Amino acid sequence: MATTRIMPLHTGKGRTVGRAISSIIDYVENPAKTDNGRLITSWQCDSRIADAQFLYSKRQYIHNTGRMRGTDDIIAYHLRQSFVPGEITPEEANRLGVLFARRFTKDNHAFIVCTHIDRHHIHNHIIWNSVALSEDRKFQNFWGSAKAVRRLNDTICIENGYSVIENPNRHGKSYNKWLGDQKPLSHRERICFAIDEAMARKPENFDVLLAMLRQAGFEVKGTNNPSVRATGQKRYARMDTLGEGYSAADLRAAIAGDRQHKPKERKSPKNAVTERKSGNLLIDIQAKLQEGKGAGYANWAKKFNLKQMAQTVAYIQEHDLTDYAVLAEKSAAASFRFNKLSETIKTAEKRMAEISVLRTQIINYAKTRETYAAYRKAGYSKKFLAEHESEISIHKAAKKCFDDLGITKLPSVKSLQTEYAELMTQKKAAYSEYRKAREEMKELLTAKANIDRILENENERDEQRNERKAIL
Repeated sequence: MATTRIMPLHTGKGRTVGRAISSIIDYVENPAKTDNGRLITSWQCDSRIADAQFLYSKRQYIHNTGRMRGTDDIIAYHLRQSFVPGEITPEEANRLGVLFARRFTKDNHAFIVCTHIDRHHIHNHIIWNSVALSEDRKFQNFWGSAKAVRRLNDTICIENGYSVIENPNRHGKSYNKWLGDQKPLSHRERICFAIDEAMARKPENFDVLLAMLRQAGFEVKGTNNPSVRATGQKRYARMDTLGEGYSAADLRAAIAGDRQHKPKERKSPKNAVTERKSGNLLIDIQAKLQEGKGAGYANWAKKFNLKQMAQTVAYIQEHDLTDYAVLAEKSAAASFRFNKLSETIKTAEKRMAEISVLRTQIINYAKTRETYAAYRKAGYSKKFLAEHESEISIHKAAKKCFDDLGITKLPSVKSLQTEYAELMTQKKAAYSEYRKAREEMKELLTAKANIDRILENENERDEQRNERKAIL
């Protein structure tokens, strides 16, 4: 899947902080590159006025800490995430970019993800504020961050079924080849792997580790010797029964640096039976020859088509789809199910994005209300506006957001967080089915398309034979 590159953004010579932020944001939000802004997602900020919000948080940081640097000050971080051409949709790339940004910043920094589609490869530009949401500390670009970015990026790719680049000089492996043919994980294995992933994110203490498990969808009870339960698991499993290195005492020691946590190995069965795939789509050899391909390509394409035809026939026999009507019916049903799940996920994501924006605007409105009241009291003074331009812009944007949504009474942030958590749970449940439905649809549609091509070729040969007989 993706390659990544992280770039600190400095103010530089002759540029104000506001100008430095707005220039890079203007570039990544270019409507011509982001499908008129459809492929822009922001978190804890409003993409339309992100430069003002970043500038405001920087001023608050200086006010809260008294720390101020010169022209070498890092105002934001820019990460570019490029994807293999043809492997991913723009919407999916944007979703993975948001997932990456939230994990990498640990939900502590506002960010924007802009997906560009103006080149042959889809790529994301991720900009996150160097100042944390708490406005009392900044992001520290640690030694080896490039390796950490690549590791997290590969983890997200594997979790979502996309290839990773293991070596710049070699092609990355697909998800199935990388993971191998494995039996379903037990509940205890799922808990151990979730702990491994949480430990890889370097939690500050044991309580943060437990919070990460809860965010991943696991139920946790107890504090001294906690018990964990995975989705679908009937009983809780105490951590001290998960194996060596997974007890509460071992994990606390690993977090404190007194011992090393060794992740659980994923073992694949020796005699795994792989599910037969329907193969790839057949090549239209005549069309390729008309495009200028030579005889060598035609010979290779014939052999390729024979292999794919054999694989398709074996697939439909194995899945009892030799009746064309049944194959067509199942293909249509798989497409319908996939589209239904896709629509469910998109609806949930749309509402989650609305909640994220609304929650941010409510917080911004509360933070800047006093400043705007003073501005109004000052008779909308131009001098006052010049001194507090970023705060007033943020306040006006929040008010406009409420007006556009037709909100007269603001909901509480707590109620929005509850709704967001419920939608996230629904989305996770739907997405596990979505991946399976996508693979099933792909296999069935490929099989049907190949059978259609075979039948079409047979009909053409029959017509040619009939024409020859008529001539004779």
